[in-house]
Amino acid sequence: MSRLLAVHRYPVKSLLGETLDEVTVEHRGCAGDRMWSVRDLDGKFGSGKTTRRFRRMDGLLELRAAYDGDVPVITFPDGRELRAGTSAADQAVSDHVGRPVTLGREEAVSHFDEGPVHLVTTASLETLGRAHGRPVAPRRTRANLLLEWDGDGFPEHGWVGRRVAIGRDVVLRVRGLMPRCVMVNASQGSLPTDPRLLKSITDLSAGALGVVADVEHAGKVAVGDVVVLPT
Repeated sequence: MSRLLAVHRYPVKSLLGETLDEVTVEHRGCAGDRMWSVRDLDGKFGSGKTTRRFRRMDGLLELRAAYDGDVPVITFPDGRELRAGTSAADQAVSDHVGRPVTLGREEAVSHFDEGPVHLVTTASLETLGRAHGRPVAPRRTRANLLLEWDGDGFPEHGWVGRRVAIGRDVVLRVRGLMPRCVMVNASQGSLPTDPRLLKSITDLSAGALGVVADVEHAGKVAVGDVVVLPT
């Protein structure tokens, strides 16, 4: 048994997000998480990497998104705040990343890299920090749920196929490990660049940190909720 230590949501994929006291967990994932994206002219989503769906765009992690109702407000390094879905926001983000882009809601193609809910334990972060030679801030993982968990090693890596119950209602089913990419090295808000972190993760756990889970039973979770692994 453990507890939910923190909840994070990222209204716009690959931007900085918001820390919440509670969130509704739907079958798609945490309500509103990565619901919006920055889109290139060919429809690819802005990311820290280039793949079939994603296109690497520098500067995204210098922007922060937080919901005002059901629409994100984007905060720029100079303090400007612009509401997504407007031509002013599209132009400002285009200027920031140095290419024409737009901000849009998820449609037929998912914005998620691996799956609906991403979670990581304090045990994993502490194990990684000892090997890495410095503490690893949970924000570097961009996980939705940070679970307080005692012990050494990477306990959640052994949960694949198991259920995780959080609070009174929510039940997750762990789908698989979360593979890490170069984004963990990048500067994120007040976190400086850490160019060795991805190598440390690769050396210690074959490039995985945390897990991805599907939602078996939706509901609301809040910081402090009990977390158990049902038998």
